[in-house]
Amino acid sequence: MKVNQLQIEIDGIDKEILRALMEDARKPILQIANKIGISGAAIHQRLRKLEQAGVISGSKFTVNNKVLGYSTMAFVGIYLDKAAKNLEAVRELRKVPEVLECHYTTGNWSILIKIICRDNEHLMHLLNTKIQAIEGVSRTETFISLDQQIERQIQL
Repeated sequence: MKVNQLQIEIDGIDKEILRALMEDARKPILQIANKIGISGAAIHQRLRKLEQAGVISGSKFTVNNKVLGYSTMAFVGIYLDKAAKNLEAVRELRKVPEVLECHYTTGNWSILIKIICRDNEHLMHLLNTKIQAIEGVSRTETFISLDQQIERQIQL
């Protein structure tokens, strides 16, 4: 994903709109408009400007993985035998639904992924049959998350 290079000025009203929507993306636009003291149409215009500049994109619901039976979260550092294998490895990782995030990194690993599994047995199966089986993956290093203690977006 490329970052939009367009610079945009974000004023206090934009920040208030963003804070309200980051808190609850389903908050009605008119409720935000009334709180800030501007029209709903002005909110829509500002949101369109922020979206065109790449500051925001879409909205989403947060699913509770544990309620769905996925209790093991892990971070896996992937060592590639050649850096040129990165694109191919990422293409294969996209096919694994348990892979939530994939990062191209500096340091020892070529790739760092965040994965969600039902349990440790599922994690081991995933590592052995899907991730380590990808051509170019020489080895992996796995860190199981015991508890996610902070989850947030950037503060405005």
